[in-house]
Amino acid sequence: MDHLASLLLLLFLLSSALASAAVPNDVDPLIQQVVSESDDDQLLHAERHFSSFKATFGKTYATQEEHDYRFGVFKANLRRAKRHQALDPTAVHGVTKFSDLTPKEFRRNFLGLKRRLRLPADANKAPILPTGDLPADFDWRDKGAVTPVKDQGSCGSCWAFSATGALEGAHYLETGELVSLSEQQLVDCDHECDPEEYGSCDSGCSGGLMNNAFEYALKAGGLEREEDYPYTGTDDTCKFDKSKIVSSVSNFSVISTDEDQIAANLVNHGPLAVGINAVFMQTYVGGVSCPYICGKRIDHGVLLVGYGSSGFAPIRLKEKPYWILKNSWGQSWGEQGYYKICRGYNSCGVDSLVSTVAALHTSNK
Repeated sequence: MDHLASLLLLLFLLSSALASAAVPNDVDPLIQQVVSESDDDQLLHAERHFSSFKATFGKTYATQEEHDYRFGVFKANLRRAKRHQALDPTAVHGVTKFSDLTPKEFRRNFLGLKRRLRLPADANKAPILPTGDLPADFDWRDKGAVTPVKDQGSCGSCWAFSATGALEGAHYLETGELVSLSEQQLVDCDHECDPEEYGSCDSGCSGGLMNNAFEYALKAGGLEREEDYPYTGTDDTCKFDKSKIVSSVSNFSVISTDEDQIAANLVNHGPLAVGINAVFMQTYVGGVSCPYICGKRIDHGVLLVGYGSSGFAPIRLKEKPYWILKNSWGQSWGEQGYYKICRGYNSCGVDSLVSTVAALHTSNK
């Protein structure tokens, strides 16, 4: 353990010294300054950073007491972003729209994946696919299978956005039509439970699981369009109209944790529903996230849309392959709403819960 502790300390000090090398020149000056400053300078300039943060993200607070409290949280998150930058030097960490939230508030309001302890014994397993001819780089956005980035708001409905994203891609592969599907239908109407895990029922803004959502869509007959059942970001009574179903689930499967199989399923079957540990995402600004240490306890649902063969990695001395994940926190977060995380390490549990879904062609337009 002493040797491991020494190694981790050495890595931390090295990455701290070189963290600013991970910050591209075109990054927002506020972020550039925050991740490059010493701790003392950060605190000295914290009030100015907070003013810029409020102006950038349109933040207002009802009382002076609330303002002062949020300023304290903001200062704590500046220090946290600095630590994340040291532990994840291939990415850029700094001020985000979540910088006035405590980690607990962030988890409660913007995550929402109910972690599966194990897969059911009778879960459909995706068949093994050949992997010899996979392209070096692949992105379903370039092929028209991905809708614009959406925003779940202060609702733990990430699981619903992950599920609709996968079905939107499957529908596109089946019909050639890209349709934005209703997350609100899942939030309001889906109460499916995982029989293998206690307390794992889909519960709207209180969380859910993508596989449960696919099971619901299979039983209900499908999902409506976003425009027919628009998103409100709140729990409400179910208003599902079966006559307005536009996309139906044929079947869904769980993919093995082998990254080549994940890539093969992505290329052949469309975007995939993925779970991930979001601990580094609150402070993420851009680049390829490849943290030295990250928990495997998944708590957030995202959509895997592609992968790249190499990402800039100043500390690790060679370029790293990465996954491209569509998030549901709006385009003002991350890289226009997307998150890149390195491949090959099951970083932050990204390979642990991956599902593919197939669509039926429906007659409703």
